[in-house]
Amino acid sequence: MDYQLETKCIHTGKPKFEQDSFGAVATPIYQTAMFSHPEIGVSSGYDYSRESNPTRAHLEEIVKKLEGAEDTVACSSGMAAVSICLSLFETGAHIICSEDLYGGSVRMFQAYEEKGLQFSYTDTSDLDKTERLITPNTKAFYIETPSNPTMQITDLKALRKLADKYGLLIIVDNTFLSPYFQTPIELGADMVLHSGTKFLCGHNDVIAGFLSTRSKELAEKIRYIYKTVGSCLSPFDSYLMIRGIKTLAIRQEKQQENALRIAQWLNSQEKVTQVYYPGLKEHPGYEINRKQARGFGSMISFRVDSEETARRILQKVQLIIYAESLGGVETLVTYPMIQTHGDVPEETRRKLGITEDFLRLSVGIENVEDLIADLEQAFR
Repeated sequence: MDYQLETKCIHTGKPKFEQDSFGAVATPIYQTAMFSHPEIGVSSGYDYSRESNPTRAHLEEIVKKLEGAEDTVACSSGMAAVSICLSLFETGAHIICSEDLYGGSVRMFQAYEEKGLQFSYTDTSDLDKTERLITPNTKAFYIETPSNPTMQITDLKALRKLADKYGLLIIVDNTFLSPYFQTPIELGADMVLHSGTKFLCGHNDVIAGFLSTRSKELAEKIRYIYKTVGSCLSPFDSYLMIRGIKTLAIRQEKQQENALRIAQWLNSQEKVTQVYYPGLKEHPGYEINRKQARGFGSMISFRVDSEETARRILQKVQLIIYAESLGGVETLVTYPMIQTHGDVPEETRRKLGITEDFLRLSVGIENVEDLIADLEQAFR
């Protein structure tokens, strides 16, 4: 039976090891480095945990089904997943990227430029501008939608048509919406990345990453790199991730409900000069996001009237936590200029508006009135 997303988060994929288990409802933690062989040339399907582990295999099956992928690998971090993805490309390959990206991704791209890859950055919501950057060496588009942190929206179906015209791959970082709200493979993506630390985990206690693909050929290449490099997620962290995903649906619904209220409240504040949230109808990407996603998520960025106001908010929030992650049950406020996007060149930050007066909120599941009250006292 093909279950709905909420059910898939909880009941996806009974792994083969459970057939002979004691009937545990929670997935067991197979905290072992290796597995014995019944006899010469015979394997249980698991030999060495760097290559595969039953607990991690269950997690990978869950994310694979949620994303509608051919295969998924669970990595030790989101950046490990990005590294595996980039390792698929040969020296000289050119990748066109969203100009508004997580700073850690930009730092990774800079490292791979030293290894011979080439990267160009543009507003990928503008397909004409994006097409003009394509060269004979271009191999892929690397997209965030919504982008981090200015929430630019790229039309993935339209980008697929452009990619087909030139024979290019589409890579989508789906961290901000997760497969609960958006499934890029259905929209034409070839690979989907996640910082699993964020919404998939949901509790700010695991560092993890995922790389999913719709192609069997790509899946085989990724698996080879994955087992060779050894950037796999541990059995215990895999267990925590499985537990976190079980509540993904209810967390994201509540977070989105809170985010819309807070975005509307921010819009009414004199000291707020701009609000970036795809769930607001005045957002330039509102209609495209509404057509290609099932929700708008719970990430909000906003600009205030001065650096002084921004710093006062960071110093005075009491319930909201000043920290640089996102996606968990706790509401966090971040100063992108010096935290998440500190590695982005200053010229690019200025162009995008990631300046001294710019803040980002990751909205949690607390009572929204308490969150707004905390913002009110911080603004005062």
